[in-house]
Amino acid sequence: MNDILSTAKTWLTDFFDPAVKKEIQHLIENDPEELKDRFYKNMEFGTGGMRGIMGAGTNRINKYTLGKSTQGLSNYLHKVYPGEVLKVVIAYDCRHNSDTLARTVAEVFSANKIKVYLFSELRTTPELSFAVRHLGCHAGVVLTASHNPPEYNGYKVYWTDGGQIVPPQDKEIIGEINRLTIEDVKFEADETYIELIDKEVDAAFIKASVKNGSYNAPGKDDFSIVFTSLHGTSITAIPEVLERAGYKKVTIIEEQAKPDGDFPTVVSPNPEEPEALTLAMKKAEEIGADMVVGTDPDSDRLGIAVRNLEGDMELLNGNQTMLLMTKFLLDQHKKNGFRGNEFIASTIVSTPMMQDLAATYGVECKVSLTGFKWIAKMIVDFPDQHFIGGGEESFGFMVGDFVRDKDAVTSTLLACEIGAMAKAGGSSFYEELINCYVDFGFYKEKLVSLTKKGISGAEEIRQMMQDYKENPVKSLDGSEVITVDDYNTSTSTDLRSGKVTAIDLPKSNVLIYTTADGTRMAARPSGTEPKIKFYFSVNAKLNKAGDFKKVNEALDQKLSRILQELNLD
Repeated sequence: MNDILSTAKTWLTDFFDPAVKKEIQHLIENDPEELKDRFYKNMEFGTGGMRGIMGAGTNRINKYTLGKSTQGLSNYLHKVYPGEVLKVVIAYDCRHNSDTLARTVAEVFSANKIKVYLFSELRTTPELSFAVRHLGCHAGVVLTASHNPPEYNGYKVYWTDGGQIVPPQDKEIIGEINRLTIEDVKFEADETYIELIDKEVDAAFIKASVKNGSYNAPGKDDFSIVFTSLHGTSITAIPEVLERAGYKKVTIIEEQAKPDGDFPTVVSPNPEEPEALTLAMKKAEEIGADMVVGTDPDSDRLGIAVRNLEGDMELLNGNQTMLLMTKFLLDQHKKNGFRGNEFIASTIVSTPMMQDLAATYGVECKVSLTGFKWIAKMIVDFPDQHFIGGGEESFGFMVGDFVRDKDAVTSTLLACEIGAMAKAGGSSFYEELINCYVDFGFYKEKLVSLTKKGISGAEEIRQMMQDYKENPVKSLDGSEVITVDDYNTSTSTDLRSGKVTAIDLPKSNVLIYTTADGTRMAARPSGTEPKIKFYFSVNAKLNKAGDFKKVNEALDQKLSRILQELNLD
């Protein structure tokens, strides 16, 4: 505690703002536990950036911790591009302080003689990714904490290709940051280096989104959509994209249309959570809509609900929407003739169906670690191959490569195209999904997330992962585990033969167990939230669409039994 107190007192010097000093002094005198949590470590700049609770302290998001990261990034850019006129673009979302923190970041860049394009108002993350290449920038930054609670904010860094930073840039930037103290940060702005941007980039992004997401689907006049931005940034883009693509029956949830960092109408602004779409689902039932679309605050994730076989609105999971959107893109490319160099992409914790889908169409499915930065890296690493689309189970999808991150704007349009086309042909989005299960096998996934906050929570998560390694799962629902993939050691072990093979991916704290019947369980601590996540996949053959309900129920029961035996129910 003495070290923590000593570190905290360094924030009482005249370098820090009076309000910050007052806040720290209050904690020293009145709240030692909170003081400990704020100073027991530095807010880490991870391999994609920073995300955490806002407030004063080294383990919080504030102008000083973000300033230090920006100074380190500035030093790195000057080192990598000596003599060049450096340019960066900055966007921010609806969260509290995002605008002022974005301004601080811009000022630090400018103090380091780096040209800054700063969006004049909140914008989506996919537009930021697009803007990096559109404006010919060396890097980009977006201030967002995605779908985290209101007290969070974050800082994501993008490289020249428009994708989030990956090796070797990530570690090298972290090295530059770690060599600094907060007192090394240049906070004095040079306004001649800061330029506000908005409409010109907006127009280019929306045009590109419509071009990449529209397939001239019939039936648009008869396809009814309920859209909610969940108080986030997508209100700046999705309504216009849908209008330009020809959709006229779009109902916006007005109570959630105004950007608001408190997210007052939801428990969590996360479209993965059914509760977040309650108002939209209610409206869809009132007006008989065909589809509900909701996006997270920075508009990289989207949740889709459609009418099931009973005519009720049902929220699909990320694996389901990813599968159907990828199949649709493959069908469209197939009409024009495959060139033989196409690939789709997914992640190690997403549905194995993506690989079965690719095999059927004769294209490659590249599988990466969790996170779209790895999918964006594939596009850079394989310039002679053509990326069609891909996604991950956490409600993210990317259409083509004009944006190099999850893109809920273009993906929303694509989902509407699929739904409208299906309805015009006498089918539905849901029925088309069932047809996929008939054609490629019925895989069903489930995610279980356990939240473990604070110092003790981090230790609990670490211990849980250690326990799974030292006492591995032997079977799941009576099916013997035959393969253990440990991405922390980059090894895949065949338990039947004892053969160990190398996993050709960067190291990551993920364990995956696969059983003889294809059941799969993955354990992974979240990289952005105080959570440990468990991903389950079960499968069965679906001979015909008419058997869907029966097989679906059987897979649900199988998942329930597995969760019960692992004490995760």
